[in-house]
Amino acid sequence: MKKPFDLSLYLVLDPDLCRQHSMVETAREAVAGGATMVQVRHKQASTAERIALARSVKEALLGSPALVVMNDDIEAAVAAEVDAVHIGQRDLSPALARERIGPDMLLGLSVNSEHAARAVDPRMVDYVGVGPVFATPTKPDHEQPIGFDGLARIVAACPVPSVAIGGLKRQHIEDVLASGAYGVAVVSAICGTPDPRQSALELWERIVAGRPG
Repeated sequence: MKKPFDLSLYLVLDPDLCRQHSMVETAREAVAGGATMVQVRHKQASTAERIALARSVKEALLGSPALVVMNDDIEAAVAAEVDAVHIGQRDLSPALARERIGPDMLLGLSVNSEHAARAVDPRMVDYVGVGPVFATPTKPDHEQPIGFDGLARIVAACPVPSVAIGGLKRQHIEDVLASGAYGVAVVSAICGTPDPRQSALELWERIVAGRPG
């Protein structure tokens, strides 16, 4: 059975930025500060290394409500028994990903256009990551930045919950929430900061304050 998920503060781990605290320790501290989902993204690692890393992150987050997501690697996601896997438009199709992960794992999909958003099948995909809102050095091969106007259009076209990503910092949270996205995904706003827990807490407090009602 799929776990309930909260896209409010979605941390994407980066191995280079996390060198000071390690990916596992950064995840632990960020969740203590309010991060609700943690994506394990390590492009240079082998599948075996990603499995070991995901298991270590899971162990570090035991007892917390935060979910662990594997970026791209379906085999690693299944072997590590994480809560979700996130794929891009240039990876395998959502239908094939769903076939391989089964019915109980959450599936996230990156989208960068209204066309891609409208094509999302909610029977296969549970949430989308929309972006990049801004250009970001943490993913040099990213698509054309969409800005907040593009973010709002894509979010409106999508049939599943969305989280905004791409160069986002604390000062952007109000604009992200105003676009209709449920939450914000960050990399450098937490990874590589001197105090990942405090960085996450400041983001979380701004998200809570920016929610309508």
